[in-house]
Amino acid sequence: MPGVERIMLDRIGNEVARATSIVRYAPKARFSTHLHAGGEEILVLSGSFHDTHGDYPAGTYVRNPIGTSHSPWSGPDGTEIFVKLHQFDYDDTRQFCMQAFSEETKTVAIAMRLSRPLHQFGKEKISIELLPDNYRFSMPTNAGGHEILILAGSFHIGDEVYPERSWLRFPNDQTVELSSGGNGVEFYCKSGHLAEDGSLQIRYPRD
Repeated sequence: MPGVERIMLDRIGNEVARATSIVRYAPKARFSTHLHAGGEEILVLSGSFHDTHGDYPAGTYVRNPIGTSHSPWSGPDGTEIFVKLHQFDYDDTRQFCMQAFSEETKTVAIAMRLSRPLHQFGKEKISIELLPDNYRFSMPTNAGGHEILILAGSFHIGDEVYPERSWLRFPNDQTVELSSGGNGVEFYCKSGHLAEDGSLQIRYPRD
């Protein structure tokens, strides 16, 4: 729609699809009223996001389960959001929003590893993770895989460097060796939701 752009990260389907995207709204841009047939998960990355249910500043985490609807728009400075569509379990019916991180945490250097749980349903877990600088760890993915969106700082995997806004997906049966950059790293993490073939393990609408 006018003033709304998206970068597709993962997509299975046509216009109505299981999709993971970063969506950018121009200042005061609007999107038409729509039904969440498979649920909608949102993380507000910058600016402010609004809909018929409330106002969501940067750092807000929003879950709109199957069957909900809204008419969203952006604030005067626009907004950028991370969105996952059609990825809810039928029985995951809790609608809520919460503050996940603060814009002031763009400098993420900290003394120890921290974890902020956002949501859990069945094997699926979602959190915001903060790691100190040059922190090394192994991420086993034999229990449903992991998806990561870097919010601040950077990750290193071997010689590859993944800066802010990088999206990483690790399926089952892998152990990944990661290390944070010199200023630490803050990232969104979803785990436990991928089957062996990379598809979702949850039961969600397909039509």
